Amino acid sequence: MELKQRGKTVLDRKYTINQIQEIVGGILSGDGSIEIKKLLPPKLADENTLALALSEEEIENLTITRAKAAMVPIGVSLDHITTIEVERPRLAMMKLLHLFYEAPDAPTGIHPTAVVHPDAKLGQNVSIGPGAVIGREAQIGDNAKILANVYIGKKTQIGHNCLFYPNVCIGDFVSIGNNVIIHHGASIGADGFSFVTENPSNVEIAKEQGQIEEKQEQKIYKIPSIGSVEIKDDVEIGANATIDRGTIENTIIGKGTKIDNLVMIAHNCNIGEGCLVISQVGIAGSCKVGDRVVLAGQVGLADHINIGSDSIVMAQAGVSKSFPEKSIIMGYPAVPRREFVKQTKNIKSVENLLKEVKILKEELEELKKIRK
Repeated sequence: MELKQRGKTVLDRKYTINQIQEIVGGILSGDGSIEIKKLLPPKLADENTLALALSEEEIENLTITRAKAAMVPIGVSLDHITTIEVERPRLAMMKLLHLFYEAPDAPTGIHPTAVVHPDAKLGQNVSIGPGAVIGREAQIGDNAKILANVYIGKKTQIGHNCLFYPNVCIGDFVSIGNNVIIHHGASIGADGFSFVTENPSNVEIAKEQGQIEEKQEQKIYKIPSIGSVEIKDDVEIGANATIDRGTIENTIIGKGTKIDNLVMIAHNCNIGEGCLVISQVGIAGSCKVGDRVVLAGQVGLADHINIGSDSIVMAQAGVSKSFPEKSIIMGYPAVPRREFVKQTKNIKSVENLLKEVKILKEELEELKKIRK
């Protein structure tokens, strides 16, 4: 069942518990005629609120809530309140939030302050917001929403049903698929951080010899980026994320991948389908990440690293080598999870050993005193 209430603000919307149960599924116990205008945790809920009790703590708070109805995990049975029991609470919550979500204002048409090159091609029902700039021969698909101050470079191709929030910058020749969402301030298609020196640099010498012998003073030359960026369908990119163009080949973000705020993806990287890349991840140049990989917060990948499909890289891991598919990786330097646990146990064993050595040393000193 799909519910639409066009023209109504969030404050005007209301649904019965029966309607909500049709949307989220689950088991309804109690009065299905109760009207719901808001979604809140139990402590903040009132009589017009569906209390979302998705954790043990929130379930306990249902004893003090003013709400008449709650959504709870399957198996939670309560007598004093109407409930909808659901198998996957977060999935059900997602469906509910779509009912109360209000999209950004993006009226169809071109704002008078926008600058659209005469050679650009716009699809049907496109919204171009104030201050937006659309470059030469750019192509924008049907129903795209380009909000205030977005910049789209020359010959860039944007698919259907895309949403770009204010201050997004898209470089030249970028290709973006359908249903892509890019949040405030993201940069797609800037030049890669790629430079070279006339003679071997300190970094090259250190990699080869393991040390730096003498001072190196030489000019650093920029390597131009003639590749671009390809963003496949159904990708979402967070605020202030940056994805650099490739040096020769394209940087690629696979279908359905979700990228959090403040993520840096360097030139020539190839990120697979259905990946989750969490905030403050940094991926150096020419890395390849397989499908359905999770890179948790503040993970760092050195250049030319391969991470196999269905792997999980735990938060703050510093990855300096490649890992096969289905790896669980953690630590700095990063190692497989089992090895990390083993290292941690060994550290604890060393601590105990040092304590024993200290005791033995004290006993030895006492024996020396007795012999004297």
